[in-house]
Amino acid sequence: MAREIPSMDQWLEEAKQSENADKCGMFLVHNGVVRETAKAQVREGQDMPAVAQVDFSYDAEGLDAAVAEALTWEGVYYVRAWLNEGVLDVGDTIMYVLIGADIRPRCIDALQRLVGHIKNDLVVEKEIYV
Repeated sequence: MAREIPSMDQWLEEAKQSENADKCGMFLVHNGVVRETAKAQVREGQDMPAVAQVDFSYDAEGLDAAVAEALTWEGVYYVRAWLNEGVLDVGDTIMYVLIGADIRPRCIDALQRLVGHIKNDLVVEKEIYV
């Protein structure tokens, strides 16, 4: 069963009130969603049927460790992540990741690095086709 989706307005407000908010010149949010185009089709050009749903799970302890590690990266002062779970439909939110950093390049790099680690190492996604 899918989890309750958090409010990004609330997350951003909390981030701006956090202990190190005065060091952050940028906040970026990643919102991953279920798409109907199969991963193999997008990445490898394979002809695939449309995706109807994704069975999604993740390593919660690994996620906590990844968030803690990201907070050690140069210029990163705020990190928060939420991942859904269960059978998700096309258009459903898979994850939110929020990064606050001192300057734009560090914020962009940190978001890309953290989301890449989450997607490559901490989640299991099984596409269910139409």
